[in-house]
This record gives sequence, C-alpha cells and structure tokens, in this order.
Amino acid sequence: MALSSVQITGTGQLLDLSRRLRAVSGAPIQRNMARRVRRAAEPLHRDMQDVIRGLRLAADRRRAGSHGGPSPTSRPFRATLAEAVRISVRTGGNPGARIYADKGRLPRDISVGVLYQLNDGRLRHPVYGNRSRWTNQRTPAMWWDRTVRQHTPRMQAEVARVLDDVRRQLE
Repeated sequence: MALSSVQITGTGQLLDLSRRLRAVSGAPIQRNMARRVRRAAEPLHRDMQDVIRGLRLAADRRRAGSHGGPSPTSRPFRATLAEAVRISVRTGGNPGARIYADKGRLPRDISVGVLYQLNDGRLRHPVYGNRSRWTNQRTPAMWWDRTVRQHTPRMQAEVARVLDDVRRQLE
C-alpha cells in the first residue's frame, strides 16, 4: 500500500503552460507561478505535520511480568516524522506540487517505511532495539490518505486559478 500523495502534475494544462513559459523565457512569471503553487500546497503540508504530531499510537497489551522502561532515544518520534514531510514544486518538464516524506531528513534508524506502516494502521518494531522481541502499535488507518483527500479539492481549485492567471499574463 503506497501513501497517496497530492500530485497536481502532468495535466495537459500544466504541461502546455510550462512549455509556453519556457518559450517566452518568463523567469519572473515562472517564479511567481511556483510560489503560488507552493502557497496552495502549504495548508496540506502544515495539516499533515499536525496530524502526524497528534497521531495516537496505542501499544498492544504487555505480557504478564513484562516491564516498561525509558525510551532508548531522547528524540520525540512523531515530531521527527513530521519534520520529514516536505513540499516539492516543479515548473520544468513535469510541473506541479508534491507533498512527500523526505528520507534524508529522518534519522538512520527510522525509514520512510514507518510512515507506510502507520498509514496502514500498525507499526511493528523491535522492543527497545532488541531484534529478538517485537511489538505492535496501532494507529487509525489511512490517516495520510484522508488528510490528502480533504485538501485535494481546494488545491485543485487554487492551481486552476494560478493557471488562469499565468495564461492571461502570457497572452
């Protein structure tokens, strides 16, 4: 199951407009378009980070006689994941905006696959790094997809408005 992402890309209008912008050599117009497309994606970006920070992680019940303990790391898990969510805006060959999890912004011991697992509703991980003992944590399933779906109509309308404005400038 792949995380769905908002990708308002590859539409005929965006591709046509991108070609026309390159032909006119409208660097200021391209920068303005990129800035406005980014601005359209920022509410989703902030909301996605807020959803991750507030994600409830419920642990499976412990076995009798097992004890909890302090975390082996001092970093906050959900905040670390939230900081890895990024926006990418392109105006070149495949123009558009994309919200994604940047694996380069995650610590080495956390992979992007953690977000896929969390979106599926279950995070399976070793207990305090002990690979001979594993546990599950549950979370509401499909939270990434739900957040994307909530923002998609607004973003599509905003990008359509940006395209109309840029088209008018080029005429």
